Amino acid sequence: MDLFEQLRREHEFGIGTIAGVAAKFGVHRRVVRQAIGSALPPKHHYPSRTKPKLGAVAAFIDKVLDEDRHAPRKQRHTARRLYRRILTEFPDATVAESTVRNHVRERKHQIGLLRWETFVPQNYSWAQEAQVDWYEAWVDLGDQRTKVQVFAMRSMASGAAFHRAYLHATQQAFLEAHEHAFAYFGGVFPLLRYDNLASAVRKILRGYRREETVRFMAFRSHWRFAAEFCTPGEGHEKGGIEGEGGYFRRNHLVPVPHVADLDALNTMLVAACRADEARVLTGRSETIGAAMAVERGHLLLCATEGLDLAEIVFPLTDKQGCVTVKTNFYSVPVRAGTRVEARIRPLHVEIWHAGRLIARHERCHSRRQHVLDLEHYLDVLSHKPGALAGSKPLAQWREAGRWPGCYDELWTRLQGRHGKQNGTRAMVAVLALGQEFGHDRLRTAVAVTVSLGACDVAAVRYLLTEAGLHKAKPEPIDVGALARYDRPLPNLADYDTLLSARCAGTA
Repeated sequence: MDLFEQLRREHEFGIGTIAGVAAKFGVHRRVVRQAIGSALPPKHHYPSRTKPKLGAVAAFIDKVLDEDRHAPRKQRHTARRLYRRILTEFPDATVAESTVRNHVRERKHQIGLLRWETFVPQNYSWAQEAQVDWYEAWVDLGDQRTKVQVFAMRSMASGAAFHRAYLHATQQAFLEAHEHAFAYFGGVFPLLRYDNLASAVRKILRGYRREETVRFMAFRSHWRFAAEFCTPGEGHEKGGIEGEGGYFRRNHLVPVPHVADLDALNTMLVAACRADEARVLTGRSETIGAAMAVERGHLLLCATEGLDLAEIVFPLTDKQGCVTVKTNFYSVPVRAGTRVEARIRPLHVEIWHAGRLIARHERCHSRRQHVLDLEHYLDVLSHKPGALAGSKPLAQWREAGRWPGCYDELWTRLQGRHGKQNGTRAMVAVLALGQEFGHDRLRTAVAVTVSLGACDVAAVRYLLTEAGLHKAKPEPIDVGALARYDRPLPNLADYDTLLSARCAGTA
């Protein structure tokens, strides 16, 4: 367009000849004539090209797509599946996957397999509705790449959203995530829209009627919200949360985040939700956070107390210092044969005894696994020090990064000084200091002890307590009126004669 304008101006106000204008701008005279004839460049027509490589498999592709018209909607061939079949059934074909994709797209449009659906834009009043869904994501938990299930709740009026991750999308996790979402939004939405997920729906009845699970009905009644469920297979009925999951995953989970555990991951997700409050959605003039603040005044008040979602069992401690909870074994710091109370939550298992929390483990969703904490065995190891080196709790501490190299160095020095048995007992005593001062401080103290060449439990304890051993420096005192008692210092010059004179007597 810019070139045509220059050609027209040069022909009218400049050189004035077609040949001169073409020579000046380095274009063909035909282009100059086109510019003189019309200010708009003509549309470029690309000649149709033959596709010899596609021709060998085009009939096969068309036949498969024709047969797909009678196949179930979710079991029809994609372009990727067709290309893989071509590689297998036509080994001599050299057609590119992009060529197959373009042909499949054109052919699907022709036979009606690919249709564009029109949707009606919706308008929502404050606190009218929120949508809920799960989506999958990958994260690096420690050193292992793990698939997590992320719960998401999105307000349709303000656009604010809450995300929380779990290892499994259980009903317990589903309900607990609701409580965290209500706390994040500062209230309860009168209406929540869902898929027909098994955590809430026991049976799909005719129309929009559903037979809900007993626990979900109790939870809904406790928090005083209504629930609506989408038509099966019609995800567009909750398009807001469908798009939210994709946006959040692309913008906050790329690249794959590396975190220590699920608690750290969920802290990161909440921070990302807060960061999204600064966004301004298309067609709006205020940020999500500002709209969320206005909407908060229209939400239902949160219940004063949450509904207890924990499953409670009363296992017996076995001879290995563990209790069995849902086929897995969790260590506890009590004697064998003691009956304890285990509270099973979506992310953790809590062990209570005599009204006191004595152990808290990350929940394991596998079967017949041991989840052990070395702290729970320190009393036993002080009497059986030989069991420490090959113990499974120590191995799990090493895998979790809770046993740094400085611990091995100190242990070796203690054994060299006190012998194998007594040296290991001394190391157990060092580990016991972590219960009193915290393991982060203990790790620092042990590292300093090793760097100084010391190998004694007392040295580690001193480094842990030395901050409290320093006495505060006294503040200066104003003597005030006592200054009048000041006297000049005596002159000691005459005493120098005693040092210079000869001694008359004898000793």
